[in-house]
Amino acid sequence: MATDTSVDITDEALAADAGPLVDRLAADQVAGKLAAHDPTLWGAAAESEAAVRLAWTTLHDTSRPLLAEIEALRAELQAEGLDRIVLAGMGGSSLAPEVITAAAGVPLVVLDTTDPGQVADALAGDLERTVLVVSSKSGSTVETDSHRRIFEAAFREDGIDPVTRIIVVTDPGSPMETAAAEAGYRKVFTADPNVGGRYSALTAFGLVPAGLAGADIAALLDDAAAAHQALHVDGPDNPALRLAAALGAAHGRGAEKVVLADAGSGLPGFGDWAEQLIAESTGKDGTGLLPVVVEGPDSTGFADAGDDATAVAIGPDASGAAISTTGPLGGQFLLWEFATAVVGRLLGINPFDQPDVEAAKKAARALLDGPAGGPAATPTLVDGSIEVHPSGNWLSVGVATVREALKVFLAAAPEGGYLAVQAYLDRLDDASAAVLRPELARRTGLQTTFGWGPRFLHSTGQYHKGGHQNGLFLQLTGDSEQDVEVPDRPYSLAGLQRAQALGDGQVLSDHGRPVLRLHLTDRAAGLVELVKAIQDLGQEAK
Repeated sequence: MATDTSVDITDEALAADAGPLVDRLAADQVAGKLAAHDPTLWGAAAESEAAVRLAWTTLHDTSRPLLAEIEALRAELQAEGLDRIVLAGMGGSSLAPEVITAAAGVPLVVLDTTDPGQVADALAGDLERTVLVVSSKSGSTVETDSHRRIFEAAFREDGIDPVTRIIVVTDPGSPMETAAAEAGYRKVFTADPNVGGRYSALTAFGLVPAGLAGADIAALLDDAAAAHQALHVDGPDNPALRLAAALGAAHGRGAEKVVLADAGSGLPGFGDWAEQLIAESTGKDGTGLLPVVVEGPDSTGFADAGDDATAVAIGPDASGAAISTTGPLGGQFLLWEFATAVVGRLLGINPFDQPDVEAAKKAARALLDGPAGGPAATPTLVDGSIEVHPSGNWLSVGVATVREALKVFLAAAPEGGYLAVQAYLDRLDDASAAVLRPELARRTGLQTTFGWGPRFLHSTGQYHKGGHQNGLFLQLTGDSEQDVEVPDRPYSLAGLQRAQALGDGQVLSDHGRPVLRLHLTDRAAGLVELVKAIQDLGQEAK
C-alpha cells in the first residue's frame, strides 16, 4: 500500500471540470484557512457552528498527550487479564475505532445496535476478561446508555464490580461525564469538544478503544501528520482540494451520488466511516452527496455507474473508477475530512451541523412511551414469513405477494433516484441480508445503499431527510428469539429497535417518500423468501 496520501482523477472530463475549481479554492486560500480554523469559509450562517467545530484539522498534534495515557491503561488492563474490549458507541464513536482495529488486525467487539440477539451474543462472551468502553459525545445517546445499563447489570450478576470494568469517552460537561464521576467508573477520557462526532477519528473517540484493543495509534497520528503537510497547502497539488473539486464538479453536472469501493486499500470498513462523514456533512438543504458503499470494484453500481454517480476507488486498483485515493489510514482520515469540509463550501452548505437527525430520534422517543415500542401494526398482507407494512397510501389495492408489493414500490422511483435498504437486524447472525443490496441494484438499475439499523440513523439518516429527495426506503425488521430488558428503563431492546424503525419510517413518509417495511416473522426463512421474490422480479422493475 502506498505510504503517501494521494488523489488521482482518472476521468479526463471530470479532471477538466475540476481544474478551475481547484485553482479557485487555492486562490481563495481555503486549505490554509481551514487548517488555521477559520470559521468564515462557509458563510455567515455557518460561522457560529464552524467556530467550535474545526479542531480536527490539527489533531495529529493535539492528540499526542493521549497516547501515554491510553498505553498506561492498557498495560494495567493486560496485567489484570482484561483483554476483551467491548465498545458501546454509535456513529463516529464506533465507525472510526472499527476501521482502525480492522486495519491493525486486532479484535474489538463493537456494539452499535439495538438488536437483542447481537447484544446478547456480546454479553455471552467471557465477562471475566471484558472491559466496556462507553463512548458518547453528547453523553445521552439512547443506544449507548442502554448498553451501559445492560452490561453493568451483567457484571454484577457475575460478581464483578462494574466500576472496575467501565471506561467512558465523552465530551467535557456531558451527562455521561457526570454519571461516570458519580458512579466512580475506572477511567473517564474527555475529548476535544471543538470536534464534531464524524470528524473525531483522531480524538479520544477513535484512539481510546482502538489503542486499548492493541492498535498502533501513534503510527496513525504519524500518518495523519505526514498527510497534513500537503493538505494545508494552497496549491494545485493539494489532494484534498483536488478530491473536493472533483466531487463538487461531478455534483454540479448531476452526479450527486458517490460510489465507494475498496480497491486493495488494506483498510476494511473505511467506506462505512466515509459514508457517515459525507452523508451527514453534505446531505442537507435539499442537496448533498449520497455515499453508496459497494462490495468491490466489480460490484453493480460501480464500474457501470450512470450519469447520476461518481465511482471512487479507495486503494490502488483504480480500474473502473473516476477517482481514486491511496494512502495509509491516518492520511485517508484527514484527506476525506478536509475534502468533505471543502465540498460543503462548494455546495453552499454548513458541513458541521445535522439538522434532520433529531426528527427520527424524537419520533422513536414518542413511540417508546407506548408498549413494545409503539402500537401494534396490522400488515397489509402476509406472504410466508414476511409481513408487508407500507407507510402512506402508495401501495395498490389487490397486491397479494411480496413480489407484487416490491414491484409497485420500486416503480415509484424517480429518474435518477436511489434505493436505501435499512436492515434493523443482527449484523452478525443476519449478515446474509447484505446480499440484498447487489440483488436489488442489478434488478432496478438504481444506486442502492445498505445500512444496518439503527446505526445508519447516525450516518446516512441525515441525508435521507435533508439531501436530495429522490429516495425509496425498504425497511427490514424481524421477530427476535430473545429479548433483553434495559435496567431502570420502561422498554426492552426489541421495543427500542422497533420504535427506531417505525419512527424513522414515519418521518420519511412525512417527507413524501415511499417507505416499505417488511417484517420477518422468521428471520432466516424470511430472508431466503425475500431474495427469491427479488430474483423473481427479473427485469420488471427497470
